[in-house]
Amino acid sequence: MFLAALAAGAVLAAGTPRTSAPARGPLRVHPDNPRYFTDGTGKAIFQPGSHTWNNFQHNGVYPSVNYDEYLDFLQEHHHNFIRFWVWEQGGWDPWAKDHVQVGALAFVRTGPGQALDGQPKYDLTRFNEEYFQLLRQRVRAARDRGIYVSVMLFEGWSVEKKGQGGNPWQGHPFNQANNINGVDGDSNGDGQGPEIHTLAAPKAILDFQHAYVRRVLDTLNALDNVLYEIGNEMHPGSIQWQYRMIDFIHAYEKQKPKQHPVGMTGAPIDNAALLAGPADWIAPTAKDGYNTDPPVADGRKVIISDVDHVWPRHFPQWPWKSFLRGLTTVFMDLYGATKIGGQEIKSLKFVGDWMAHHETSRLRMGQTRRLADRINLAAMTPQPSLVSSGYCLAHPAKRDAEYVVYLPDGGSVTVDLSGSEGSLTVEWIHPQTGAVQAGRPVAAGGSAKLDAPFAGDAVVYLRGGS
Repeated sequence: MFLAALAAGAVLAAGTPRTSAPARGPLRVHPDNPRYFTDGTGKAIFQPGSHTWNNFQHNGVYPSVNYDEYLDFLQEHHHNFIRFWVWEQGGWDPWAKDHVQVGALAFVRTGPGQALDGQPKYDLTRFNEEYFQLLRQRVRAARDRGIYVSVMLFEGWSVEKKGQGGNPWQGHPFNQANNINGVDGDSNGDGQGPEIHTLAAPKAILDFQHAYVRRVLDTLNALDNVLYEIGNEMHPGSIQWQYRMIDFIHAYEKQKPKQHPVGMTGAPIDNAALLAGPADWIAPTAKDGYNTDPPVADGRKVIISDVDHVWPRHFPQWPWKSFLRGLTTVFMDLYGATKIGGQEIKSLKFVGDWMAHHETSRLRMGQTRRLADRINLAAMTPQPSLVSSGYCLAHPAKRDAEYVVYLPDGGSVTVDLSGSEGSLTVEWIHPQTGAVQAGRPVAAGGSAKLDAPFAGDAVVYLRGGS
């Protein structure tokens, strides 16, 4: 998608960071509410977050990120999840007309001979220690800030043009011109290499991929804040290869002290293929309403709805709508960028709503997490039929009941409280400001009509006593 091309530019100013306890884990699907992960304490872990393109490797298309300031920025917005972007190619990019350098990569460049970029060829039998040291260092630093990291293993934008001008395959280690091992990933000779992300790839390539994945798992196994993502926006022909890679990771980690969740992401892969596979979590594409009226999470997978693949139609409402449908939201963050190469982002009319509501989206995602930390999320499920607005996360028990309701258009909402007893406290949350104000308590046992005390969209939280 176009979002994968946008640059991570100038770092936003960071204030005093929040203090956080280290992230606990390793995460596993919650046994009682599989819409969420748990760290083993029984608590459901809600993980909204922001990610940007150069938060791990350097890519010459995108300016570098000061990592410590980036973590400060996440904490200030109460975000606790990021994707680590991984680029497989050592040079070139679909969005760059000219050669750009990318790195560091997982393999060392020893030669003999020069690759297409004029640097020494890769030796696919030898790993770059600096790459794995940096990976561990950055994941550990995030852990100490209470932030979970999804480590991307492969990249769909590293093997083919995807309809753009640049050809990243020129810089890929599995291009036969770039390695000393005789590996040729372009089996059909079309000058691109999507074949390496299929089960039809030569055994030598699959072996090198497995060795690389094992090295990543060995490097990070001791850390609790790790999730894995097979690859970003892989082509549909990669589905079975991704399934096999997920199974490979699950099997390999069974032999190790800790096991971590493995994810599969969409765009252009269809949501049905994501749900049918062996992944612990998925990031869907915009189909099925994920970008407008998110469907209810039914618990088949933990669903992390990512702007990079979904691109919501109305950003301000999207975090709250998704949260009350049992989804987690992740924001593809410009992080201060103003250009894609030499082109002003603001000149691209179809990203206008995204740009206009950047900070609004960040803040609202932080609001959802603040509320998630206060409620008994493990007991709550999306129940849109209980409210006239259609957005409700609820635990409609006789005692200790909780209801979170979103009013996209503000005004009034009717809530079915027949499953609860006694009196419920009422608390209104203003999505524009985050301000909280108390409302009058309401009686359970029937329906209650609630009027928002301010204009615009609104959130109301109802809680019963024990």
